[in-house]
Amino acid sequence: SGRSRSRSRSRSRNRNGGQDGQSSGGQNGQQNGNQGNQGGRGGAQDIDEDGGSARSRQRNKRRGGTNQNIDEFETEIGEDDVLIPIAGILDVLDNYAFVRTTGYLSGPSDVYVSLGQVKKYNLRKGDAVVGAIKQPREGEQQGRQKYNALVKVDSINGLSTDDAANRVEFSALTPLYPQERLRLETAPEKLTQRIIDLVAPIGKGQRGLIVAPPKAGKTIVLQQIANAIAQNNPEVHLMVVLVDERPEEVTDMQRTVKGEVIASTFDRPAEDHTTVAELAIERAKRLVELGRDVVVLLDSITRLGRAYNIAAPASGRVLTGGVDASALYPPKRFFGAARNIENGGSLTILATALVETGSKMDEVIFEEFKGTGNSELRLSRALADKRIFPAVDVNASSTRREEMLLSPDEVKITWKLRRALAGLDPQQALEVVLGKLKETDSNVEFLLQMQNAQLGKPASGTGHSHASENSIR
Repeated sequence: SGRSRSRSRSRSRNRNGGQDGQSSGGQNGQQNGNQGNQGGRGGAQDIDEDGGSARSRQRNKRRGGTNQNIDEFETEIGEDDVLIPIAGILDVLDNYAFVRTTGYLSGPSDVYVSLGQVKKYNLRKGDAVVGAIKQPREGEQQGRQKYNALVKVDSINGLSTDDAANRVEFSALTPLYPQERLRLETAPEKLTQRIIDLVAPIGKGQRGLIVAPPKAGKTIVLQQIANAIAQNNPEVHLMVVLVDERPEEVTDMQRTVKGEVIASTFDRPAEDHTTVAELAIERAKRLVELGRDVVVLLDSITRLGRAYNIAAPASGRVLTGGVDASALYPPKRFFGAARNIENGGSLTILATALVETGSKMDEVIFEEFKGTGNSELRLSRALADKRIFPAVDVNASSTRREEMLLSPDEVKITWKLRRALAGLDPQQALEVVLGKLKETDSNVEFLLQMQNAQLGKPASGTGHSHASENSIR
């Protein structure tokens, strides 16, 4: 009986040991599997560290190889392979990249770029890449690969791959105050451009806010600024970024503006708005690195702030109006990219900011951006309601360090004009300026008249002089 008990004990031990071995083996396998999954999700770690099981390495190899050598990223081109040329804007994500071939948003014809190729060619987000993909052979299975892979890079931003590798970083460029003027004046009857040139002159590298309540005509003002820049400064690369905008206004912009119109309409998710804005500003930075002058017109920075507030992960710190504290940093980074570069190149950003919408969130976003710009053009709802266009509040609009953009004589006359208009209310001030602009064919002629003329000043008693109104009538 003792022998049978010992035999039964050993059998139970063997059985338990087998179970333990199975369970530990299963746990190890599960852990390895989880690590493999995490590696697949993390992606960026796989590039830097070799590791994982042979099975995960095989899986990575099939997917395009994250643990391979950089040289192995270059897909081999056979003699009988047919290459199809592609071109687009590079969008670099966490552990892979895509060439967006149909615009700034993802599409079915995008081309996959491995991180190895990004490192090899020193590619950056926003680069204009021209290259080639392999044409799939007949009967070749494409079930596993959703996107075609880039097999050859011909040029980056119009440069050879060797020249592009030696580019300077945007963050290393030295920012200065705007010094070269962007004149908007085109024709005598285009009063919007002429009045902006007078009250809030714009230079290359300006960071300007167009502060506007709803229905004050800000979209028309943006259109006219865009057309004036395209006409007077054809060397400038013009980009109009429309975020959370009405579809019909996007179409209108595309048809009227001679420049690049990048849009995400309000029926798209917030992630699309933020993606479009980030890729557009990165594209502008890449052009500035090459010494180009770029102008970005953004409508509107308030809606971009709202989109980041929805799309960004919550930080737990909520400001007044339900704005997450971390949601305002990305739009600030966008707006702060505007600068005049010391040895050539500039990035000018003119963004609209919504006020008087009744939303506490919009007020908070505007307050955050109020001190960041170096130029401000204010539009007035009261003037727009009276159908006085352009509805510019001339006394509230100004540019910092405008003496760097104007000649000494212009500065003297402009300051004299400011002093005369300061005593008038917004409607009278605008009517005085518009009346005089209609009488003259150019701003130079207007300023020469101002040098010798007396504008409508407050009378010695109470109330204002109506000389200015009579001159218009």
